[in-house]
Parts: sequence; structure tokens; C-alpha cells
Amino acid sequence: MLKRTPLYSIHKKLNAKIVPFAGFEMPLSYDSILREALYTRKKVSCFDVSHMGEIEIRGKDALSFLSYLVSSDPSKMRDNHVQYAMLLNENGGIVDDLLIYKFPDRYFLVVNAVNTEKDYEFLLRHKRGDVEIYNIGEKIAQIAVQGPLSEEHLRETMDLHLSDLKFYRFKEVEYNGIPLLISRTGYTGEDGFEIYTEKASAEVIWNDVFKGEIKPAGLGARDILRLEMGYPLYGHEHSESITPIEAGLKRFLKTKDRFIGRKRILRQIKDGIEKKLIAFYTEEKGSIPRGKMKIYAEDEIGYVTSGSFSPTLGYSIGMGYVDAEFDGEEIYIEIRGKKREFKLCSLPFVKKTSLKKK
Repeated sequence: MLKRTPLYSIHKKLNAKIVPFAGFEMPLSYDSILREALYTRKKVSCFDVSHMGEIEIRGKDALSFLSYLVSSDPSKMRDNHVQYAMLLNENGGIVDDLLIYKFPDRYFLVVNAVNTEKDYEFLLRHKRGDVEIYNIGEKIAQIAVQGPLSEEHLRETMDLHLSDLKFYRFKEVEYNGIPLLISRTGYTGEDGFEIYTEKASAEVIWNDVFKGEIKPAGLGARDILRLEMGYPLYGHEHSESITPIEAGLKRFLKTKDRFIGRKRILRQIKDGIEKKLIAFYTEEKGSIPRGKMKIYAEDEIGYVTSGSFSPTLGYSIGMGYVDAEFDGEEIYIEIRGKKREFKLCSLPFVKKTSLKKK
């Protein structure tokens, strides 16, 4: 049975196209996916991301336990800070990527919906010391407000003053008697906030957010927006067989400390990798790359992980894995039986956004 978020009835009233995703019935779009993505880039959109998982870690050994299992260094976090990390396995592969929220007495992990149960079981399996682990996702709803007008919008509609909240920080507030956790984070590349509340309060918060110029946006727009920024998606750019080095995420990796999967990762840093993640584009109309399509130079050298038409740029973009020794500037992707030329480029695809990394 597919689950539903507490906002499902609202999506139906808004005539959303509902699709199965990560075990949930979720809105793919309300209007046009491309228009929803563009509106987020230009103004402000509202996303239901209540399908995401939340796991809490407590206990005096919580820091050492978490530090051993993730790619980042949680010891550098201060209270009310957020940190991006990858949960690693014994072979250095990516079990999941996640956000770590640091409270004075606990750590709050936000994980991908498709991996919630897997991540929880993985953490329990590696539990050691004085550590308590709780899967609390069933209690929490999450609403993302994203776009260059997001700060102004929340001030005008909910009287939330968030100008002092820096990027990758969070605060706890009370709104009309409802406890909220608000972080300046998101998955679109635009300025924005993610609001966490108890499920019973989700409709109240959505309805108060959903005033003025804001529009709803679904999974389709969310996927295009993250791709335009070169953000990875689990099951596409990430998997348990792919390491952070192969995924081009060495900058999120500690190397001095002892951590799970360290041996393979350090060997890759020293000796190199067999495959690497690349980014590419084409201005040829109709040539849209999709996941699992084959990539060629002279011979087959890899596969597409994500691809789409970018409404912001007006042409097709994508990412994929190729043989590490490949050093060309063009590739070919087989689309509908024909090999189409794409040029390599750097990430992100969209260089200028409203994101405030201060």
C-alpha cells in the first residue's frame, strides 16, 4: 500500500497529477513541470516534501557513532548548524546522502524517502556505545518554500522574520502555538527554507504559506531544479557501489579521521578511480538525455544518470558516469536509435541563482 502525506487532500483539490514515488502517492505536477521550475527560479514555490525521512540520534556517544558512519565531520558543527553528509558502507559506497541537524542534546538526520527504513536498519546494525536511534518520520511533515522571494513571502504571510538565519542554519520558533523547525536549506539552488512541523499541523502551515504569489510545485520541477544545479540524486548519481570520489564529492569527505569504508576511499585518492561523473549539454532541439542511455566516444564508455530539458537555460543537460581515462570534450548519447553529440561542461549548469551562502 502506498502512503500519503498529510497534504494529500490539498494536492487533490489543486488538481495535481499524483504518481507513486518512494512508497508514497506524491504530486508530480500541478500545471506544467517546466513552468513550475521557472516560477521557482523567478519567484517562489511551495513543495510538499513530507515523504522525506527523519531519524534522531541521542546519547553520550552519538557524535563518535555518527562520525564513524558519515563522510563529513560532525565534530565541527555548532548548535543550530546543518551539514551535508553521505552515509557510507564498509566498502566506501554511498548508503544515502543526508542532512545532519545539530541540537544541544541530539542529532536530527533528514534522509531520502526511498532509503528511510534501510538507513534506520543500517544505523541500528552499526550501533555501538551509549546511543539511542529513533525513526521519527511518521510524526513529521516538511514543507519547502523555495525561490528568490521566499524570505519576503514568509515575512508577509506568516510574519516570520528570517533575514538573520544564515545558509545551512536552523531555528526553532512558535507560530500561533505551533512549534516549527525552520532551516535555510533546499534542493533547488535558490534561496529558500524548509519548514518541519508535526503532521497534525501540516495543513494549517501549508494554507498559511500558500497565499499571495506563491504557487505549488511537484516532483517534476524539483528534479529539474536539482539537476540544473548538478545536485546528485540517490539511485541516479549515488548508490551503494559508488564512492564519494567517483561521484565528484571529495570536498564533502574527511580523510584524516577513522571512518567506515576509509580503506577503499583512500586507495582511490592515491591510485585513481575507474569511472567518473561528468556533466554535458546540447543545444540541438529534441535531444533530451534520459537515465540509463548509453554514452559513447568511439566505443561505449558509460551511461547517463540524469537528464532533462532545462527551462532556465533553454537546452538539454545531463550527468553520467564514464571511464575515468576519458578526456575528450564531446560525447555521444544514443537517443531513439541515433547517436547525438553533447559537449562536456562544468557544474552547476545554472551559475547564478538567489542562493545566499553566507
